[in-house]
Order: sequence, then structure tokens, then C-alpha cells
Amino acid sequence: MRGVLLSKVFGRKQGVKGRFYRKSLIMILVVASIPGLITGIFLYWIVNSQLEDELLSIHNKQIEQRARNIDAQLNNMELMLSHWAFDSIFDYSLEESNFIYDFNRAHDITNTLIVMQGSNTLNKGVSLYLKGEDPPIKFDPEYGTVASNALKATYDNLLDTKQVVYWTQLAIDPARPAQKELVLVHHIPGGSRTPFGVLVSRLDNEKVQDMLRTMTPYSGGETFIMQNNGDMYMSAEGSAKDSPFVERLRREIGDRSGSGNGSGSGSFIFVWEDITFTVTYGQLSRITDNWTYVSASPITGISEPVITVSKIIIAVSLVVLLLAALLAWLASQRIYNPVKRLVSTLQEGRSLPQDQGDEFSLIESHWNHLHRESSELNKRLSEQLPYVKESFLHQLLQGYLHAYSEEELQARMKRYKWQLSGRHIIVMYMRMTGIASLEGKFKDGDEGLVTFAAFNMIEELAALHFEQHNAVNFHNLAVGLLIVVPKDNDYEARLQQFSGELTASINRLLKMKLTIAISKPTVKLATVPFIFEEAKLAASHRSLESENQVIVLEEPGHYREGATEQAYPFTLEREFIQALRTGREAEAETLLQEFMAALSYSGAKEFDVQQGMLHLLGSVLHAVMSSGVQPHSMFKGVNMYERLSQIREPKLQLAWLQREVVGPFMRELASRSDAGTKRLIEQAMIYLQHNYMHDISLDNCADHIGTNPFFLSKAFKAVTGVNFIDYLTGLRMEKAKELLRESMLKINDVAEQVGYQHSYFNRIFKKIEGMTPSRYRELSQAE
Repeated sequence: MRGVLLSKVFGRKQGVKGRFYRKSLIMILVVASIPGLITGIFLYWIVNSQLEDELLSIHNKQIEQRARNIDAQLNNMELMLSHWAFDSIFDYSLEESNFIYDFNRAHDITNTLIVMQGSNTLNKGVSLYLKGEDPPIKFDPEYGTVASNALKATYDNLLDTKQVVYWTQLAIDPARPAQKELVLVHHIPGGSRTPFGVLVSRLDNEKVQDMLRTMTPYSGGETFIMQNNGDMYMSAEGSAKDSPFVERLRREIGDRSGSGNGSGSGSFIFVWEDITFTVTYGQLSRITDNWTYVSASPITGISEPVITVSKIIIAVSLVVLLLAALLAWLASQRIYNPVKRLVSTLQEGRSLPQDQGDEFSLIESHWNHLHRESSELNKRLSEQLPYVKESFLHQLLQGYLHAYSEEELQARMKRYKWQLSGRHIIVMYMRMTGIASLEGKFKDGDEGLVTFAAFNMIEELAALHFEQHNAVNFHNLAVGLLIVVPKDNDYEARLQQFSGELTASINRLLKMKLTIAISKPTVKLATVPFIFEEAKLAASHRSLESENQVIVLEEPGHYREGATEQAYPFTLEREFIQALRTGREAEAETLLQEFMAALSYSGAKEFDVQQGMLHLLGSVLHAVMSSGVQPHSMFKGVNMYERLSQIREPKLQLAWLQREVVGPFMRELASRSDAGTKRLIEQAMIYLQHNYMHDISLDNCADHIGTNPFFLSKAFKAVTGVNFIDYLTGLRMEKAKELLRESMLKINDVAEQVGYQHSYFNRIFKKIEGMTPSRYRELSQAE
């Protein structure tokens, strides 16, 4: 009866509806009435089985990865300790050494233990115990003896084992036996059958616990490691070995692994006091033993809300079951409209042929066609691997692949579709300059943006000139380009043409200048890092006079040919340092600009200018320390030499020195002395500079500037950082060295011109400079 009724209803629709609509409407009326019930049951099943399994799988993968990291860190400690145990400093001669007299060796051992202690962040301390003496000797890291019998017994137990290197857990302090530490022990000398000492590396318990906590991805839970054949035990949360939770976990792991000690690996769901945990355990293979790690993380907080929601869905679905059946028929009318429009679009307004099948057959055929096209595009995309290729070339140029053989490098290049047979390899190093002269077009920090734009231009132009090429972006206004060209082809002309077009494009579009260093051709990939470094070095010797330069390397070191030498401007440096010490900031900035102008002489190289500025920075830091200021605190621990060495352009070097060095030092001086005192000291310094060749004392200098000697002595030290007599002596020595370098005056005459008697001059010069005036003149003229 029900089938007859449905046939009458759908019989009226056959003329206007498609075949799919007629077949699916009956199914919709049935299925659409119970979607909530099915959803709730399915969600409940997902939570109780699939979700827990997925969380367990994720937890297991995370813990295994973190366990590998911990294993690698412990391996590193074992290798480090074994390396030092075989070092010559811990050989058999230790047994016969008297460290009271041989304090140099004791000092070397102490320094070595300090280096070993700092080699790994987990180390709390590294000790050396020597049993032969009475009392025994212990370096911890300083030299000492073991007077306590209990402590002696502790270390003797470490030595009286058949194992040469092993892990253990013990209390180093016999007075506190409960405070055990994880230690790594190695007998010395390394490889000896009759060891007489041990190296003991003690791990910081807090850091070990922090390391174990990384194996717990969720809050709460427990993580611990235990020795399979011993009683060593460490817990991230400080839980005792015999606590109920840990004991239950150990029994469960022992049952699953089939052995009482819990060896093996795996993961499982564990329920404790109505809380569900994901548990992962595995092995850490240590020297002469295995450790078991266990990580238990609670997941009840994740699954409980989903289970509650699924139960609510089931309850609500039962209530609306009847209503859903009624609404299904009404909804089917609107559901079919999108399908009808899609079919009409695919058929361009024509009716669906009877032999074509239903509406979804047509949609399926079009979908399969689009899917085939998408798969083909994805396949082509995966074969390109552009980023992997660039990463490989970056490592090759930087020399990170030195461990690979030539055959292995060739194989990797072929894998990236490079053809190297019968071809030369050329490396080009390109560096842009002039960013400091663009007057606001680019601001500080835009180097990466500028380099990216230049990188794209280089790729496009290289594609027009070379069949095989690949650029590497260094993000610091420098780009590398590796080119493969045929051996018997005239590639020099193409290189010159490419360099010219690239230089013109960089000048026109980025308004910057370009230096290009072209390496010698090579056929071996193993030599690519060396020719690349040579190209970089050649670019650093670019002439400051030429804005755009193309340097072709034919022979090593050719960039030094024709280089002119310029004397270092010692006088300007001395005047600049004096202006800094007396707080004359404006004059210091002017002298600094004159100093840079003197370095950037006609024909000067970028490398020479940078070395000169580094030398000046050293003099400034010396002046800062002499004034009583600690550079480390004033510059907040920044390595100023490293910062300056990264700046290539003279204008940027000058601006950096004024901003980062001169300015902070001036502000520091201003906070330490008032203007009136500095003016008095400046007058005193000027008086000394004009009269250093005469017999000058603190009293007559004080009379000259109108103050008393006591105040002058104290203020001079506070402002300049040096004593009055030390400054006068330094001033005379600088003038004496200048006369010895630049004149042919006799030593007697030089002494008189700087205010000394000949015999006293020789004595004080040798004391300060470490050599006689005559020897200093010989060395300076030899340079």
C-alpha cells in the first residue's frame, strides 16, 4: 500500500525531475530523519576508540622524537668524557705527579675540567679523583685532597668496577645520602687495565628533570627513567620510585614487555583513579646498560567534553526524530535546486539523455577530468623542487658539504637535473653597495628586501644567457650565482654581457652600485666552496673609487696586484681619542670624519678601510677602559668588533661608530663630570701637548691653569681615566715613536725633543714598549 502511494506521488514528477531526484527522494525521507542519532553514536564511537588511539599515536611519536633528542645529548656527553679520558693530560704521568710543586700541571687540569664542565648544559660539575696518594687527590675542579673516609669509599667504589665507563646514581656528599645525583664515570687513563683514577661528570638534577619534562606534552602526568639492571631512577616531578602510581606503571610495562625489568618499547592507554593517560615507554641504549623511559600524559580533559556532547546529541536526536522525517520531504525540494542548476550548466540547457545515466554521472565524468588535470599539475610541481635545490647549493657554496666525496656531490647534482659532463662550473659573487647614499629610499633593516629584488633580477637575466644556472640569496645585499657552461664554448663574452646588463639594471631600478667577482672555472664540485670564498675575498678588496666593478679571477691573489699603501693616520687617531677623553663631542665627530677621509684615499680598498676602522675601534675601547668605564656594561655585552666587521660601506661604518660608540661614551662621560672640571682638564691637556718637551710637573701645570695640585691630580684621573704623570709619559712616548718612524734624528736628539735625558729615555722607552728606541726604528722602517 505504501509503495503504491509513493509511486503515485513520484509518477507526477517524472516529467520535470531527473532520474537521480526520483531515486533519492525516498532515501532522503528515511535517512534524513535520523542524522542526529547517527552523528551522536558515531561521535561517541570516535571519542572512545579513534580519538584515544589518535592521541596515543601522536603522544607516541612526540615522545619518541624527544627521546631521540635526549639520547643524542647523553651520547654527546659520553663521547666527550671518553675523548678527554684518552687525552694526554690524563695519562700515566698523573700517578707520579706532585701537584704541590708541579702547580702548572694542576692549573692545566683545573682549566680542562672547567672546559669539560661547560661543554654541556646538563653538567653540574666535572671532577678528577686519583687514588694513588695518601690522602687521595681530588680536582673539583681545583686541587684538593679527600680527607673523609666516607667520601674516599664513595670514589673508591666508582674505581673498583670492571666497567671502564658507566652511568650511576649516587650521593656525592656522604652527609646527605638521600640527595643522589646522576653521574657519568670514566676510568683513567683511558683504555688502561690498571686505572688509578676516575673522571666523574655530575648532572644537575633540576636540569635533568627539566629535560624529562619535555617528554610530557600535556600538563600533569609523570615522566621518569630507570636503569634496567640496577636501581637508578630519575623522575621529572620528583615522584618516589615506590609511589603507587609509578609502581603500577612499572608493573603494567613489565607485563606488556614480557620481562620484569620493563625492557622493550611501546605505548598504551592507562586508567588511574578515573583519569585516562597515554603512556609511551622505550629504551635509551647507554654504555654497558639500557635505560627505560616512561612518559604518562593525561588526556581525560580532552576526551571528556566530546563524550558529553555526543550523549547530548543522541538525546536530542531521539526527540526530533519524527520532526526530521516530516521536514526531509520539504528540504528535498530545495536540496535538488543546486544539482539541477549544475546539470543545466554542464549540458548548456539541453535535457539529460536517457543513456547518459543520472545527474551525478555527468558531474562525475567532469570531476574525473578535472582530477586528472590536477594530478598531472601536482606531479610536475613535485618534480621541480626549487627550494631543495637552492638549499643544496647554499650548503655547497658555504662548504657545509665537505664530508661528501666528489662522486656523491656529482650524484646529487644529477638528481637535481644538472648536466655536468664536459662542462665548466663558474661561481659569481655579487654584492650591492650604496644603500647609505639613497637618502631615505631604503631604511635600516631593508637589506633583505633589496636583496630579494636583486635576486629576482639576477634569476631573470641569467635565464636569458645561461642554460644551467641557480642563484642563492644571502639576504645581506649579496647574491651568489652558480653557472654551468660548456668547456669549448666562448662563455667569457656571455659572462661580460650578463655582468653589464645586470649592473645597468641594478643601477637603474634599485639605484645601487654593484660589485661582481667571477671565479675561475672548475670541473670539480669539491673545489666550488674554495673558489666561492676567493670570489668573496676579491669583492672585499674592491676599490672605493670605482662604483661598479667586475673582478675576473684568473689567478689566486690577483686582486692584490697594483694595490697602493697608505700610512695609517696615527695623528688623527690620537687627536680623536683625546677629544673623546675630554668630552668634546663635536670635535670628535669632525676628527672621525677626517680619519675616515684619510683611510679612503685614492685607490683605497674596502678591505683596508674596514681593517683601519677595526684598529680605531680597538683604540676607542682602550680609551673607554682607561677612563674607568667597562665596555661590556656600556655596550650591553654586544661584540662591537663583530658588528663593525659586518658593515662594508665606509659611510655606514662612520655612522655606526658615531651612533653606537661615540654617542654612548660621550653620554657616559657627561654623567660622570661637570663641564667646568672638563674645561680645566682640557686646558691642562693642551698645556701638556704644547710643553711636553720641557720639564713639567704637576705643580707648575696647576699654577698655569689656576688650581691646586691636589684637585688637578684627582680631577685629571676622574675625567681622563689615567694619572697626570701617566698621561704625560704616554704623550711623550707617542711623539717619540712618531719621530723614530718619520725622521732620521739621533736617539739623543729624539730624547731631548720629548723632554728626557738620553739614558732615562732609553730605560723608560724599553719599559713601556718592550724594546729599545733603536730596535723600534728598525722594525718600523722594515715595514
